[in-house]
Amino acid sequence: MLLLNGFLHVGNEKTIESAAVGIRDGKISLVRNALAYSFSREDWDTIIDLKGQHIYPGFIAGNSTLGLTEIDAVRATRDYSEVGEFNPHIRSQIAYNVESKVISTVRTNGILLTQATPRGGQISGTSSLMSTSGWNWEDATILADDGIHVNWPSSLDGGGWWAEPSPKKKNEAYEKEKQSLTDFFAMSKSYVETAQDKRTDLRLNAMSECFVGEKRVYFHADDIQQLLDIIDFAVKFDLKYPVIVGGYDSHLITRKLKDAKIPVMLNRIHSLPENETDAVDLPYRIPALLQEGGVKFCIQNHGEMEAMNTRNLPFQAGTAQAYGLTEEQAIRSISLSACEIMGIGKQYGSIEEEKSATLFISTGNALDIRSNNITLALINGQMIDLTNFQEELYNRYSSKYKK
Repeated sequence: MLLLNGFLHVGNEKTIESAAVGIRDGKISLVRNALAYSFSREDWDTIIDLKGQHIYPGFIAGNSTLGLTEIDAVRATRDYSEVGEFNPHIRSQIAYNVESKVISTVRTNGILLTQATPRGGQISGTSSLMSTSGWNWEDATILADDGIHVNWPSSLDGGGWWAEPSPKKKNEAYEKEKQSLTDFFAMSKSYVETAQDKRTDLRLNAMSECFVGEKRVYFHADDIQQLLDIIDFAVKFDLKYPVIVGGYDSHLITRKLKDAKIPVMLNRIHSLPENETDAVDLPYRIPALLQEGGVKFCIQNHGEMEAMNTRNLPFQAGTAQAYGLTEEQAIRSISLSACEIMGIGKQYGSIEEEKSATLFISTGNALDIRSNNITLALINGQMIDLTNFQEELYNRYSSKYKK
């Protein structure tokens, strides 16, 4: 397949105003300026003239329950949490529901990959990177067991929602809770270094690649005390790939995070400030502050009704653009940067030769809710269905009541 005359957003902050993108065997075989590229029509099965439409790399929803829940109010459809405090062996991959109706409403906005992430306990479990289209969870798997998720103890208690604010205070149990987590990591590391197949411990086996392999350790934390302690914790246990998820106060310690080479997966920026003294637009500006501080980051969508609201991920990046990022930096924050942080940046996240042909075409700016209109999408070179039941209902009833 050859895509011609599209405005290419590569994903690495580069653009080509009129591009030619070739796809063979599920991978991108060429990326050229269409105005300077000559080709033979016999070389291609399909040639599509995009006539100025925009080409984007597939967006990725990190730290998401998409595919793990269908109706949040119905317990039987929530498959993202298990009992117990330390569950690194719980794997989200096999719980992922490709046939979810919610997924079909999300991929029509350009979200083609997701990180299916468990919840609950101090160590929630192990996430996997999945596509938003496929026959089953095996077919949808992009990277199995990419990392474990640690809910770092809260250093503060109190606070409240915007209608009932209350002051925060120090969590008196913080040191005890932190020590519990430290003890589990120490036991896990000792098991990795000394175990010789004497007895299988599923929990500790699940931790092994955090110390000797490429499995990420995702620390869910927001407050500055938590972030500083996580930096020291990662050094203490010589963790290869620590990642901070949330990171509300990360803009206050950009130098430390940059020096420690710890990336941040920011919570949804369509939210209110956490502290009474914060500027009202601070959540919108944090991506630009991290960009300025040289910290690698991406935007994700953790929060209330997150599976359904994943469709708004591109528009969160658009808000970050309005508050300091360039357009291409905003695109990178939900494509290449996210893939690099999660360990698949060499195969996904940008439209470059030899990478997976996971991309979509939009008639307008995909970061703007008014112009995001996807006409074609591919995952690993395969065209995917862009219809969903909401669109079908709209067409049915608009046709019935049309005057």
